[in-house]
Amino acid sequence: MKIAVTGASGQLGNLVIAELKNKVASEGVVALVRNPEKVTGLGTEVRVFDYSKPETLAASLEGIDRLLLISSSEVGKRTEQHSNVIQAAKEAGVRWIVYTSLLHATDSSISLAGEHVATEQALKESGIPHTILRNGWYTENQAGSISGALDAGALVGSAGAGKISAAARRDYAEAAAAVLLDEKHIGKVYELAGDEAYTLTDFAAEISKNSGKNIPYTDLPETEYANILKSVGLPGGLAEAIASWDTGMAKGDLYDDSKQLSQLIGRPTTPMAGTVKEAMQ
Repeated sequence: MKIAVTGASGQLGNLVIAELKNKVASEGVVALVRNPEKVTGLGTEVRVFDYSKPETLAASLEGIDRLLLISSSEVGKRTEQHSNVIQAAKEAGVRWIVYTSLLHATDSSISLAGEHVATEQALKESGIPHTILRNGWYTENQAGSISGALDAGALVGSAGAGKISAAARRDYAEAAAAVLLDEKHIGKVYELAGDEAYTLTDFAAEISKNSGKNIPYTDLPETEYANILKSVGLPGGLAEAIASWDTGMAKGDLYDDSKQLSQLIGRPTTPMAGTVKEAMQ
């Protein structure tokens, strides 16, 4: 049996590769990456795999039984790119695809949801057995704002009192590996989120605790928050998207209390406080 992971040199893919190597022989794991010449230290077979070059993909999937399709980082191009991969998997005879979607994708107001829903539909239409991992927020996404909050003396956003059921990236990676190794998960859709839900006020309090400074959370209208993000150098479209995601958080789009993630990995998910502490060391 050979298991392949797309985007294997990325933050999530790298962690999934490491998890799989802890459970199966490295010969059974294949890392699919855009630029193999830039990848070192994975300890597995590495194959070139560019979502945007459909004519090359089937050959790279030769001999692959199970495929983890990690969603592309190119927002706006995902539907086409993922369709390329699914078609290639069909041509190559891949027996099972596991896909990383978005928490509550079919009901979410978050702008990222549309391309995930389209990919889920493409998987259904492909006829390939598949499993959907609807991943919630990575706590590391929020941790990226810590340095800016410390510099500004406040954490800003547009999430209001919305609860965020985030977990560490390694929790999601462990779940993906666990699913890939057990065919009982075929046909399932999992809503994956952290056991603990927090607000951005809670997150700011944790920054304060670890820094010894008073870092309050300041809630702003979506447009105002987007303008602040633009002022610190983010491209306009990205700034507006990030601000809109916060508005989705305010609506509860990233809240889930089903604890399916911890059930898959057999342990509690990583607390937000642990990720903040690690990020600030």
